Amino acid sequence: MKLKMYHVDAFTSEVFKGNPAGVCPLVEWLPDDALQHIAAENNLPETAFYLIRDSKVEIRWFTPTVEVDLCGHATLAAAFVLHHCEQYEHNIIEFYSPRSGALPVTVQEGRLVLNFPTDQFTAIALTEELISATDKIPVAAYKGKTDYMLIFNNQEDIETMRPNLSIIAGLDARGIIVTAQGNTYDFVSRFFGPASGINEDPVTGSAHTTLTPYWATQLDKTELHAFQLSARGGAVHCRLLGDRVELAGNAVLYMKGEIYI
Repeated sequence: MKLKMYHVDAFTSEVFKGNPAGVCPLVEWLPDDALQHIAAENNLPETAFYLIRDSKVEIRWFTPTVEVDLCGHATLAAAFVLHHCEQYEHNIIEFYSPRSGALPVTVQEGRLVLNFPTDQFTAIALTEELISATDKIPVAAYKGKTDYMLIFNNQEDIETMRPNLSIIAGLDARGIIVTAQGNTYDFVSRFFGPASGINEDPVTGSAHTTLTPYWATQLDKTELHAFQLSARGGAVHCRLLGDRVELAGNAVLYMKGEIYI
């Protein structure tokens, strides 16, 4: 079997920046183990698989080791492929995930705008395990649907932080979001997910479904400019819309080809 494969850098306008994703268009779903093998072979933070059914575009995401409930950057990459490479004729791409529901993406003034449900998160106690997850001391902790979020005093804490990956891998979560108010951006963050096969994710769109409502409340504003302080780095423009959040960014094609399985 021969399949198309794209490699797209998301939440950036430059190759080698942002978050890389594989995108594989399908005409029918392959067995789950085949999808997982392709994602492992790609060895990218996520590979998105999609197929078009009537007016909807079904989408699923795999890291090199597991299927995940939601992935922002790979959805952005899939929208880029549909619009720029696969001649998809609509400016609103009606993605649908069996795990996360409706996830429309709009092509808007040269950018791609994701519309995702906000995360539901609650404040929790700062346990010794969470305090030991990094070499910095958090000031607050929250638990969302799939991740922990730790709040820190300043951007420098996030920039210089060293994660304890063995402790993070043992948490009952996909990973941890670490965040602080930014110096030039409204907020900054990093994401560590060793249990999902990603020690540090370059730009985590799904984490911003937690970050945006939190910082919107803290800063008393609904439009925020965020930056993820990974080695590759990436900017995310966020807008809170009640129980939904818009995440806008750019993407750039790095490679396209064919795979044989």
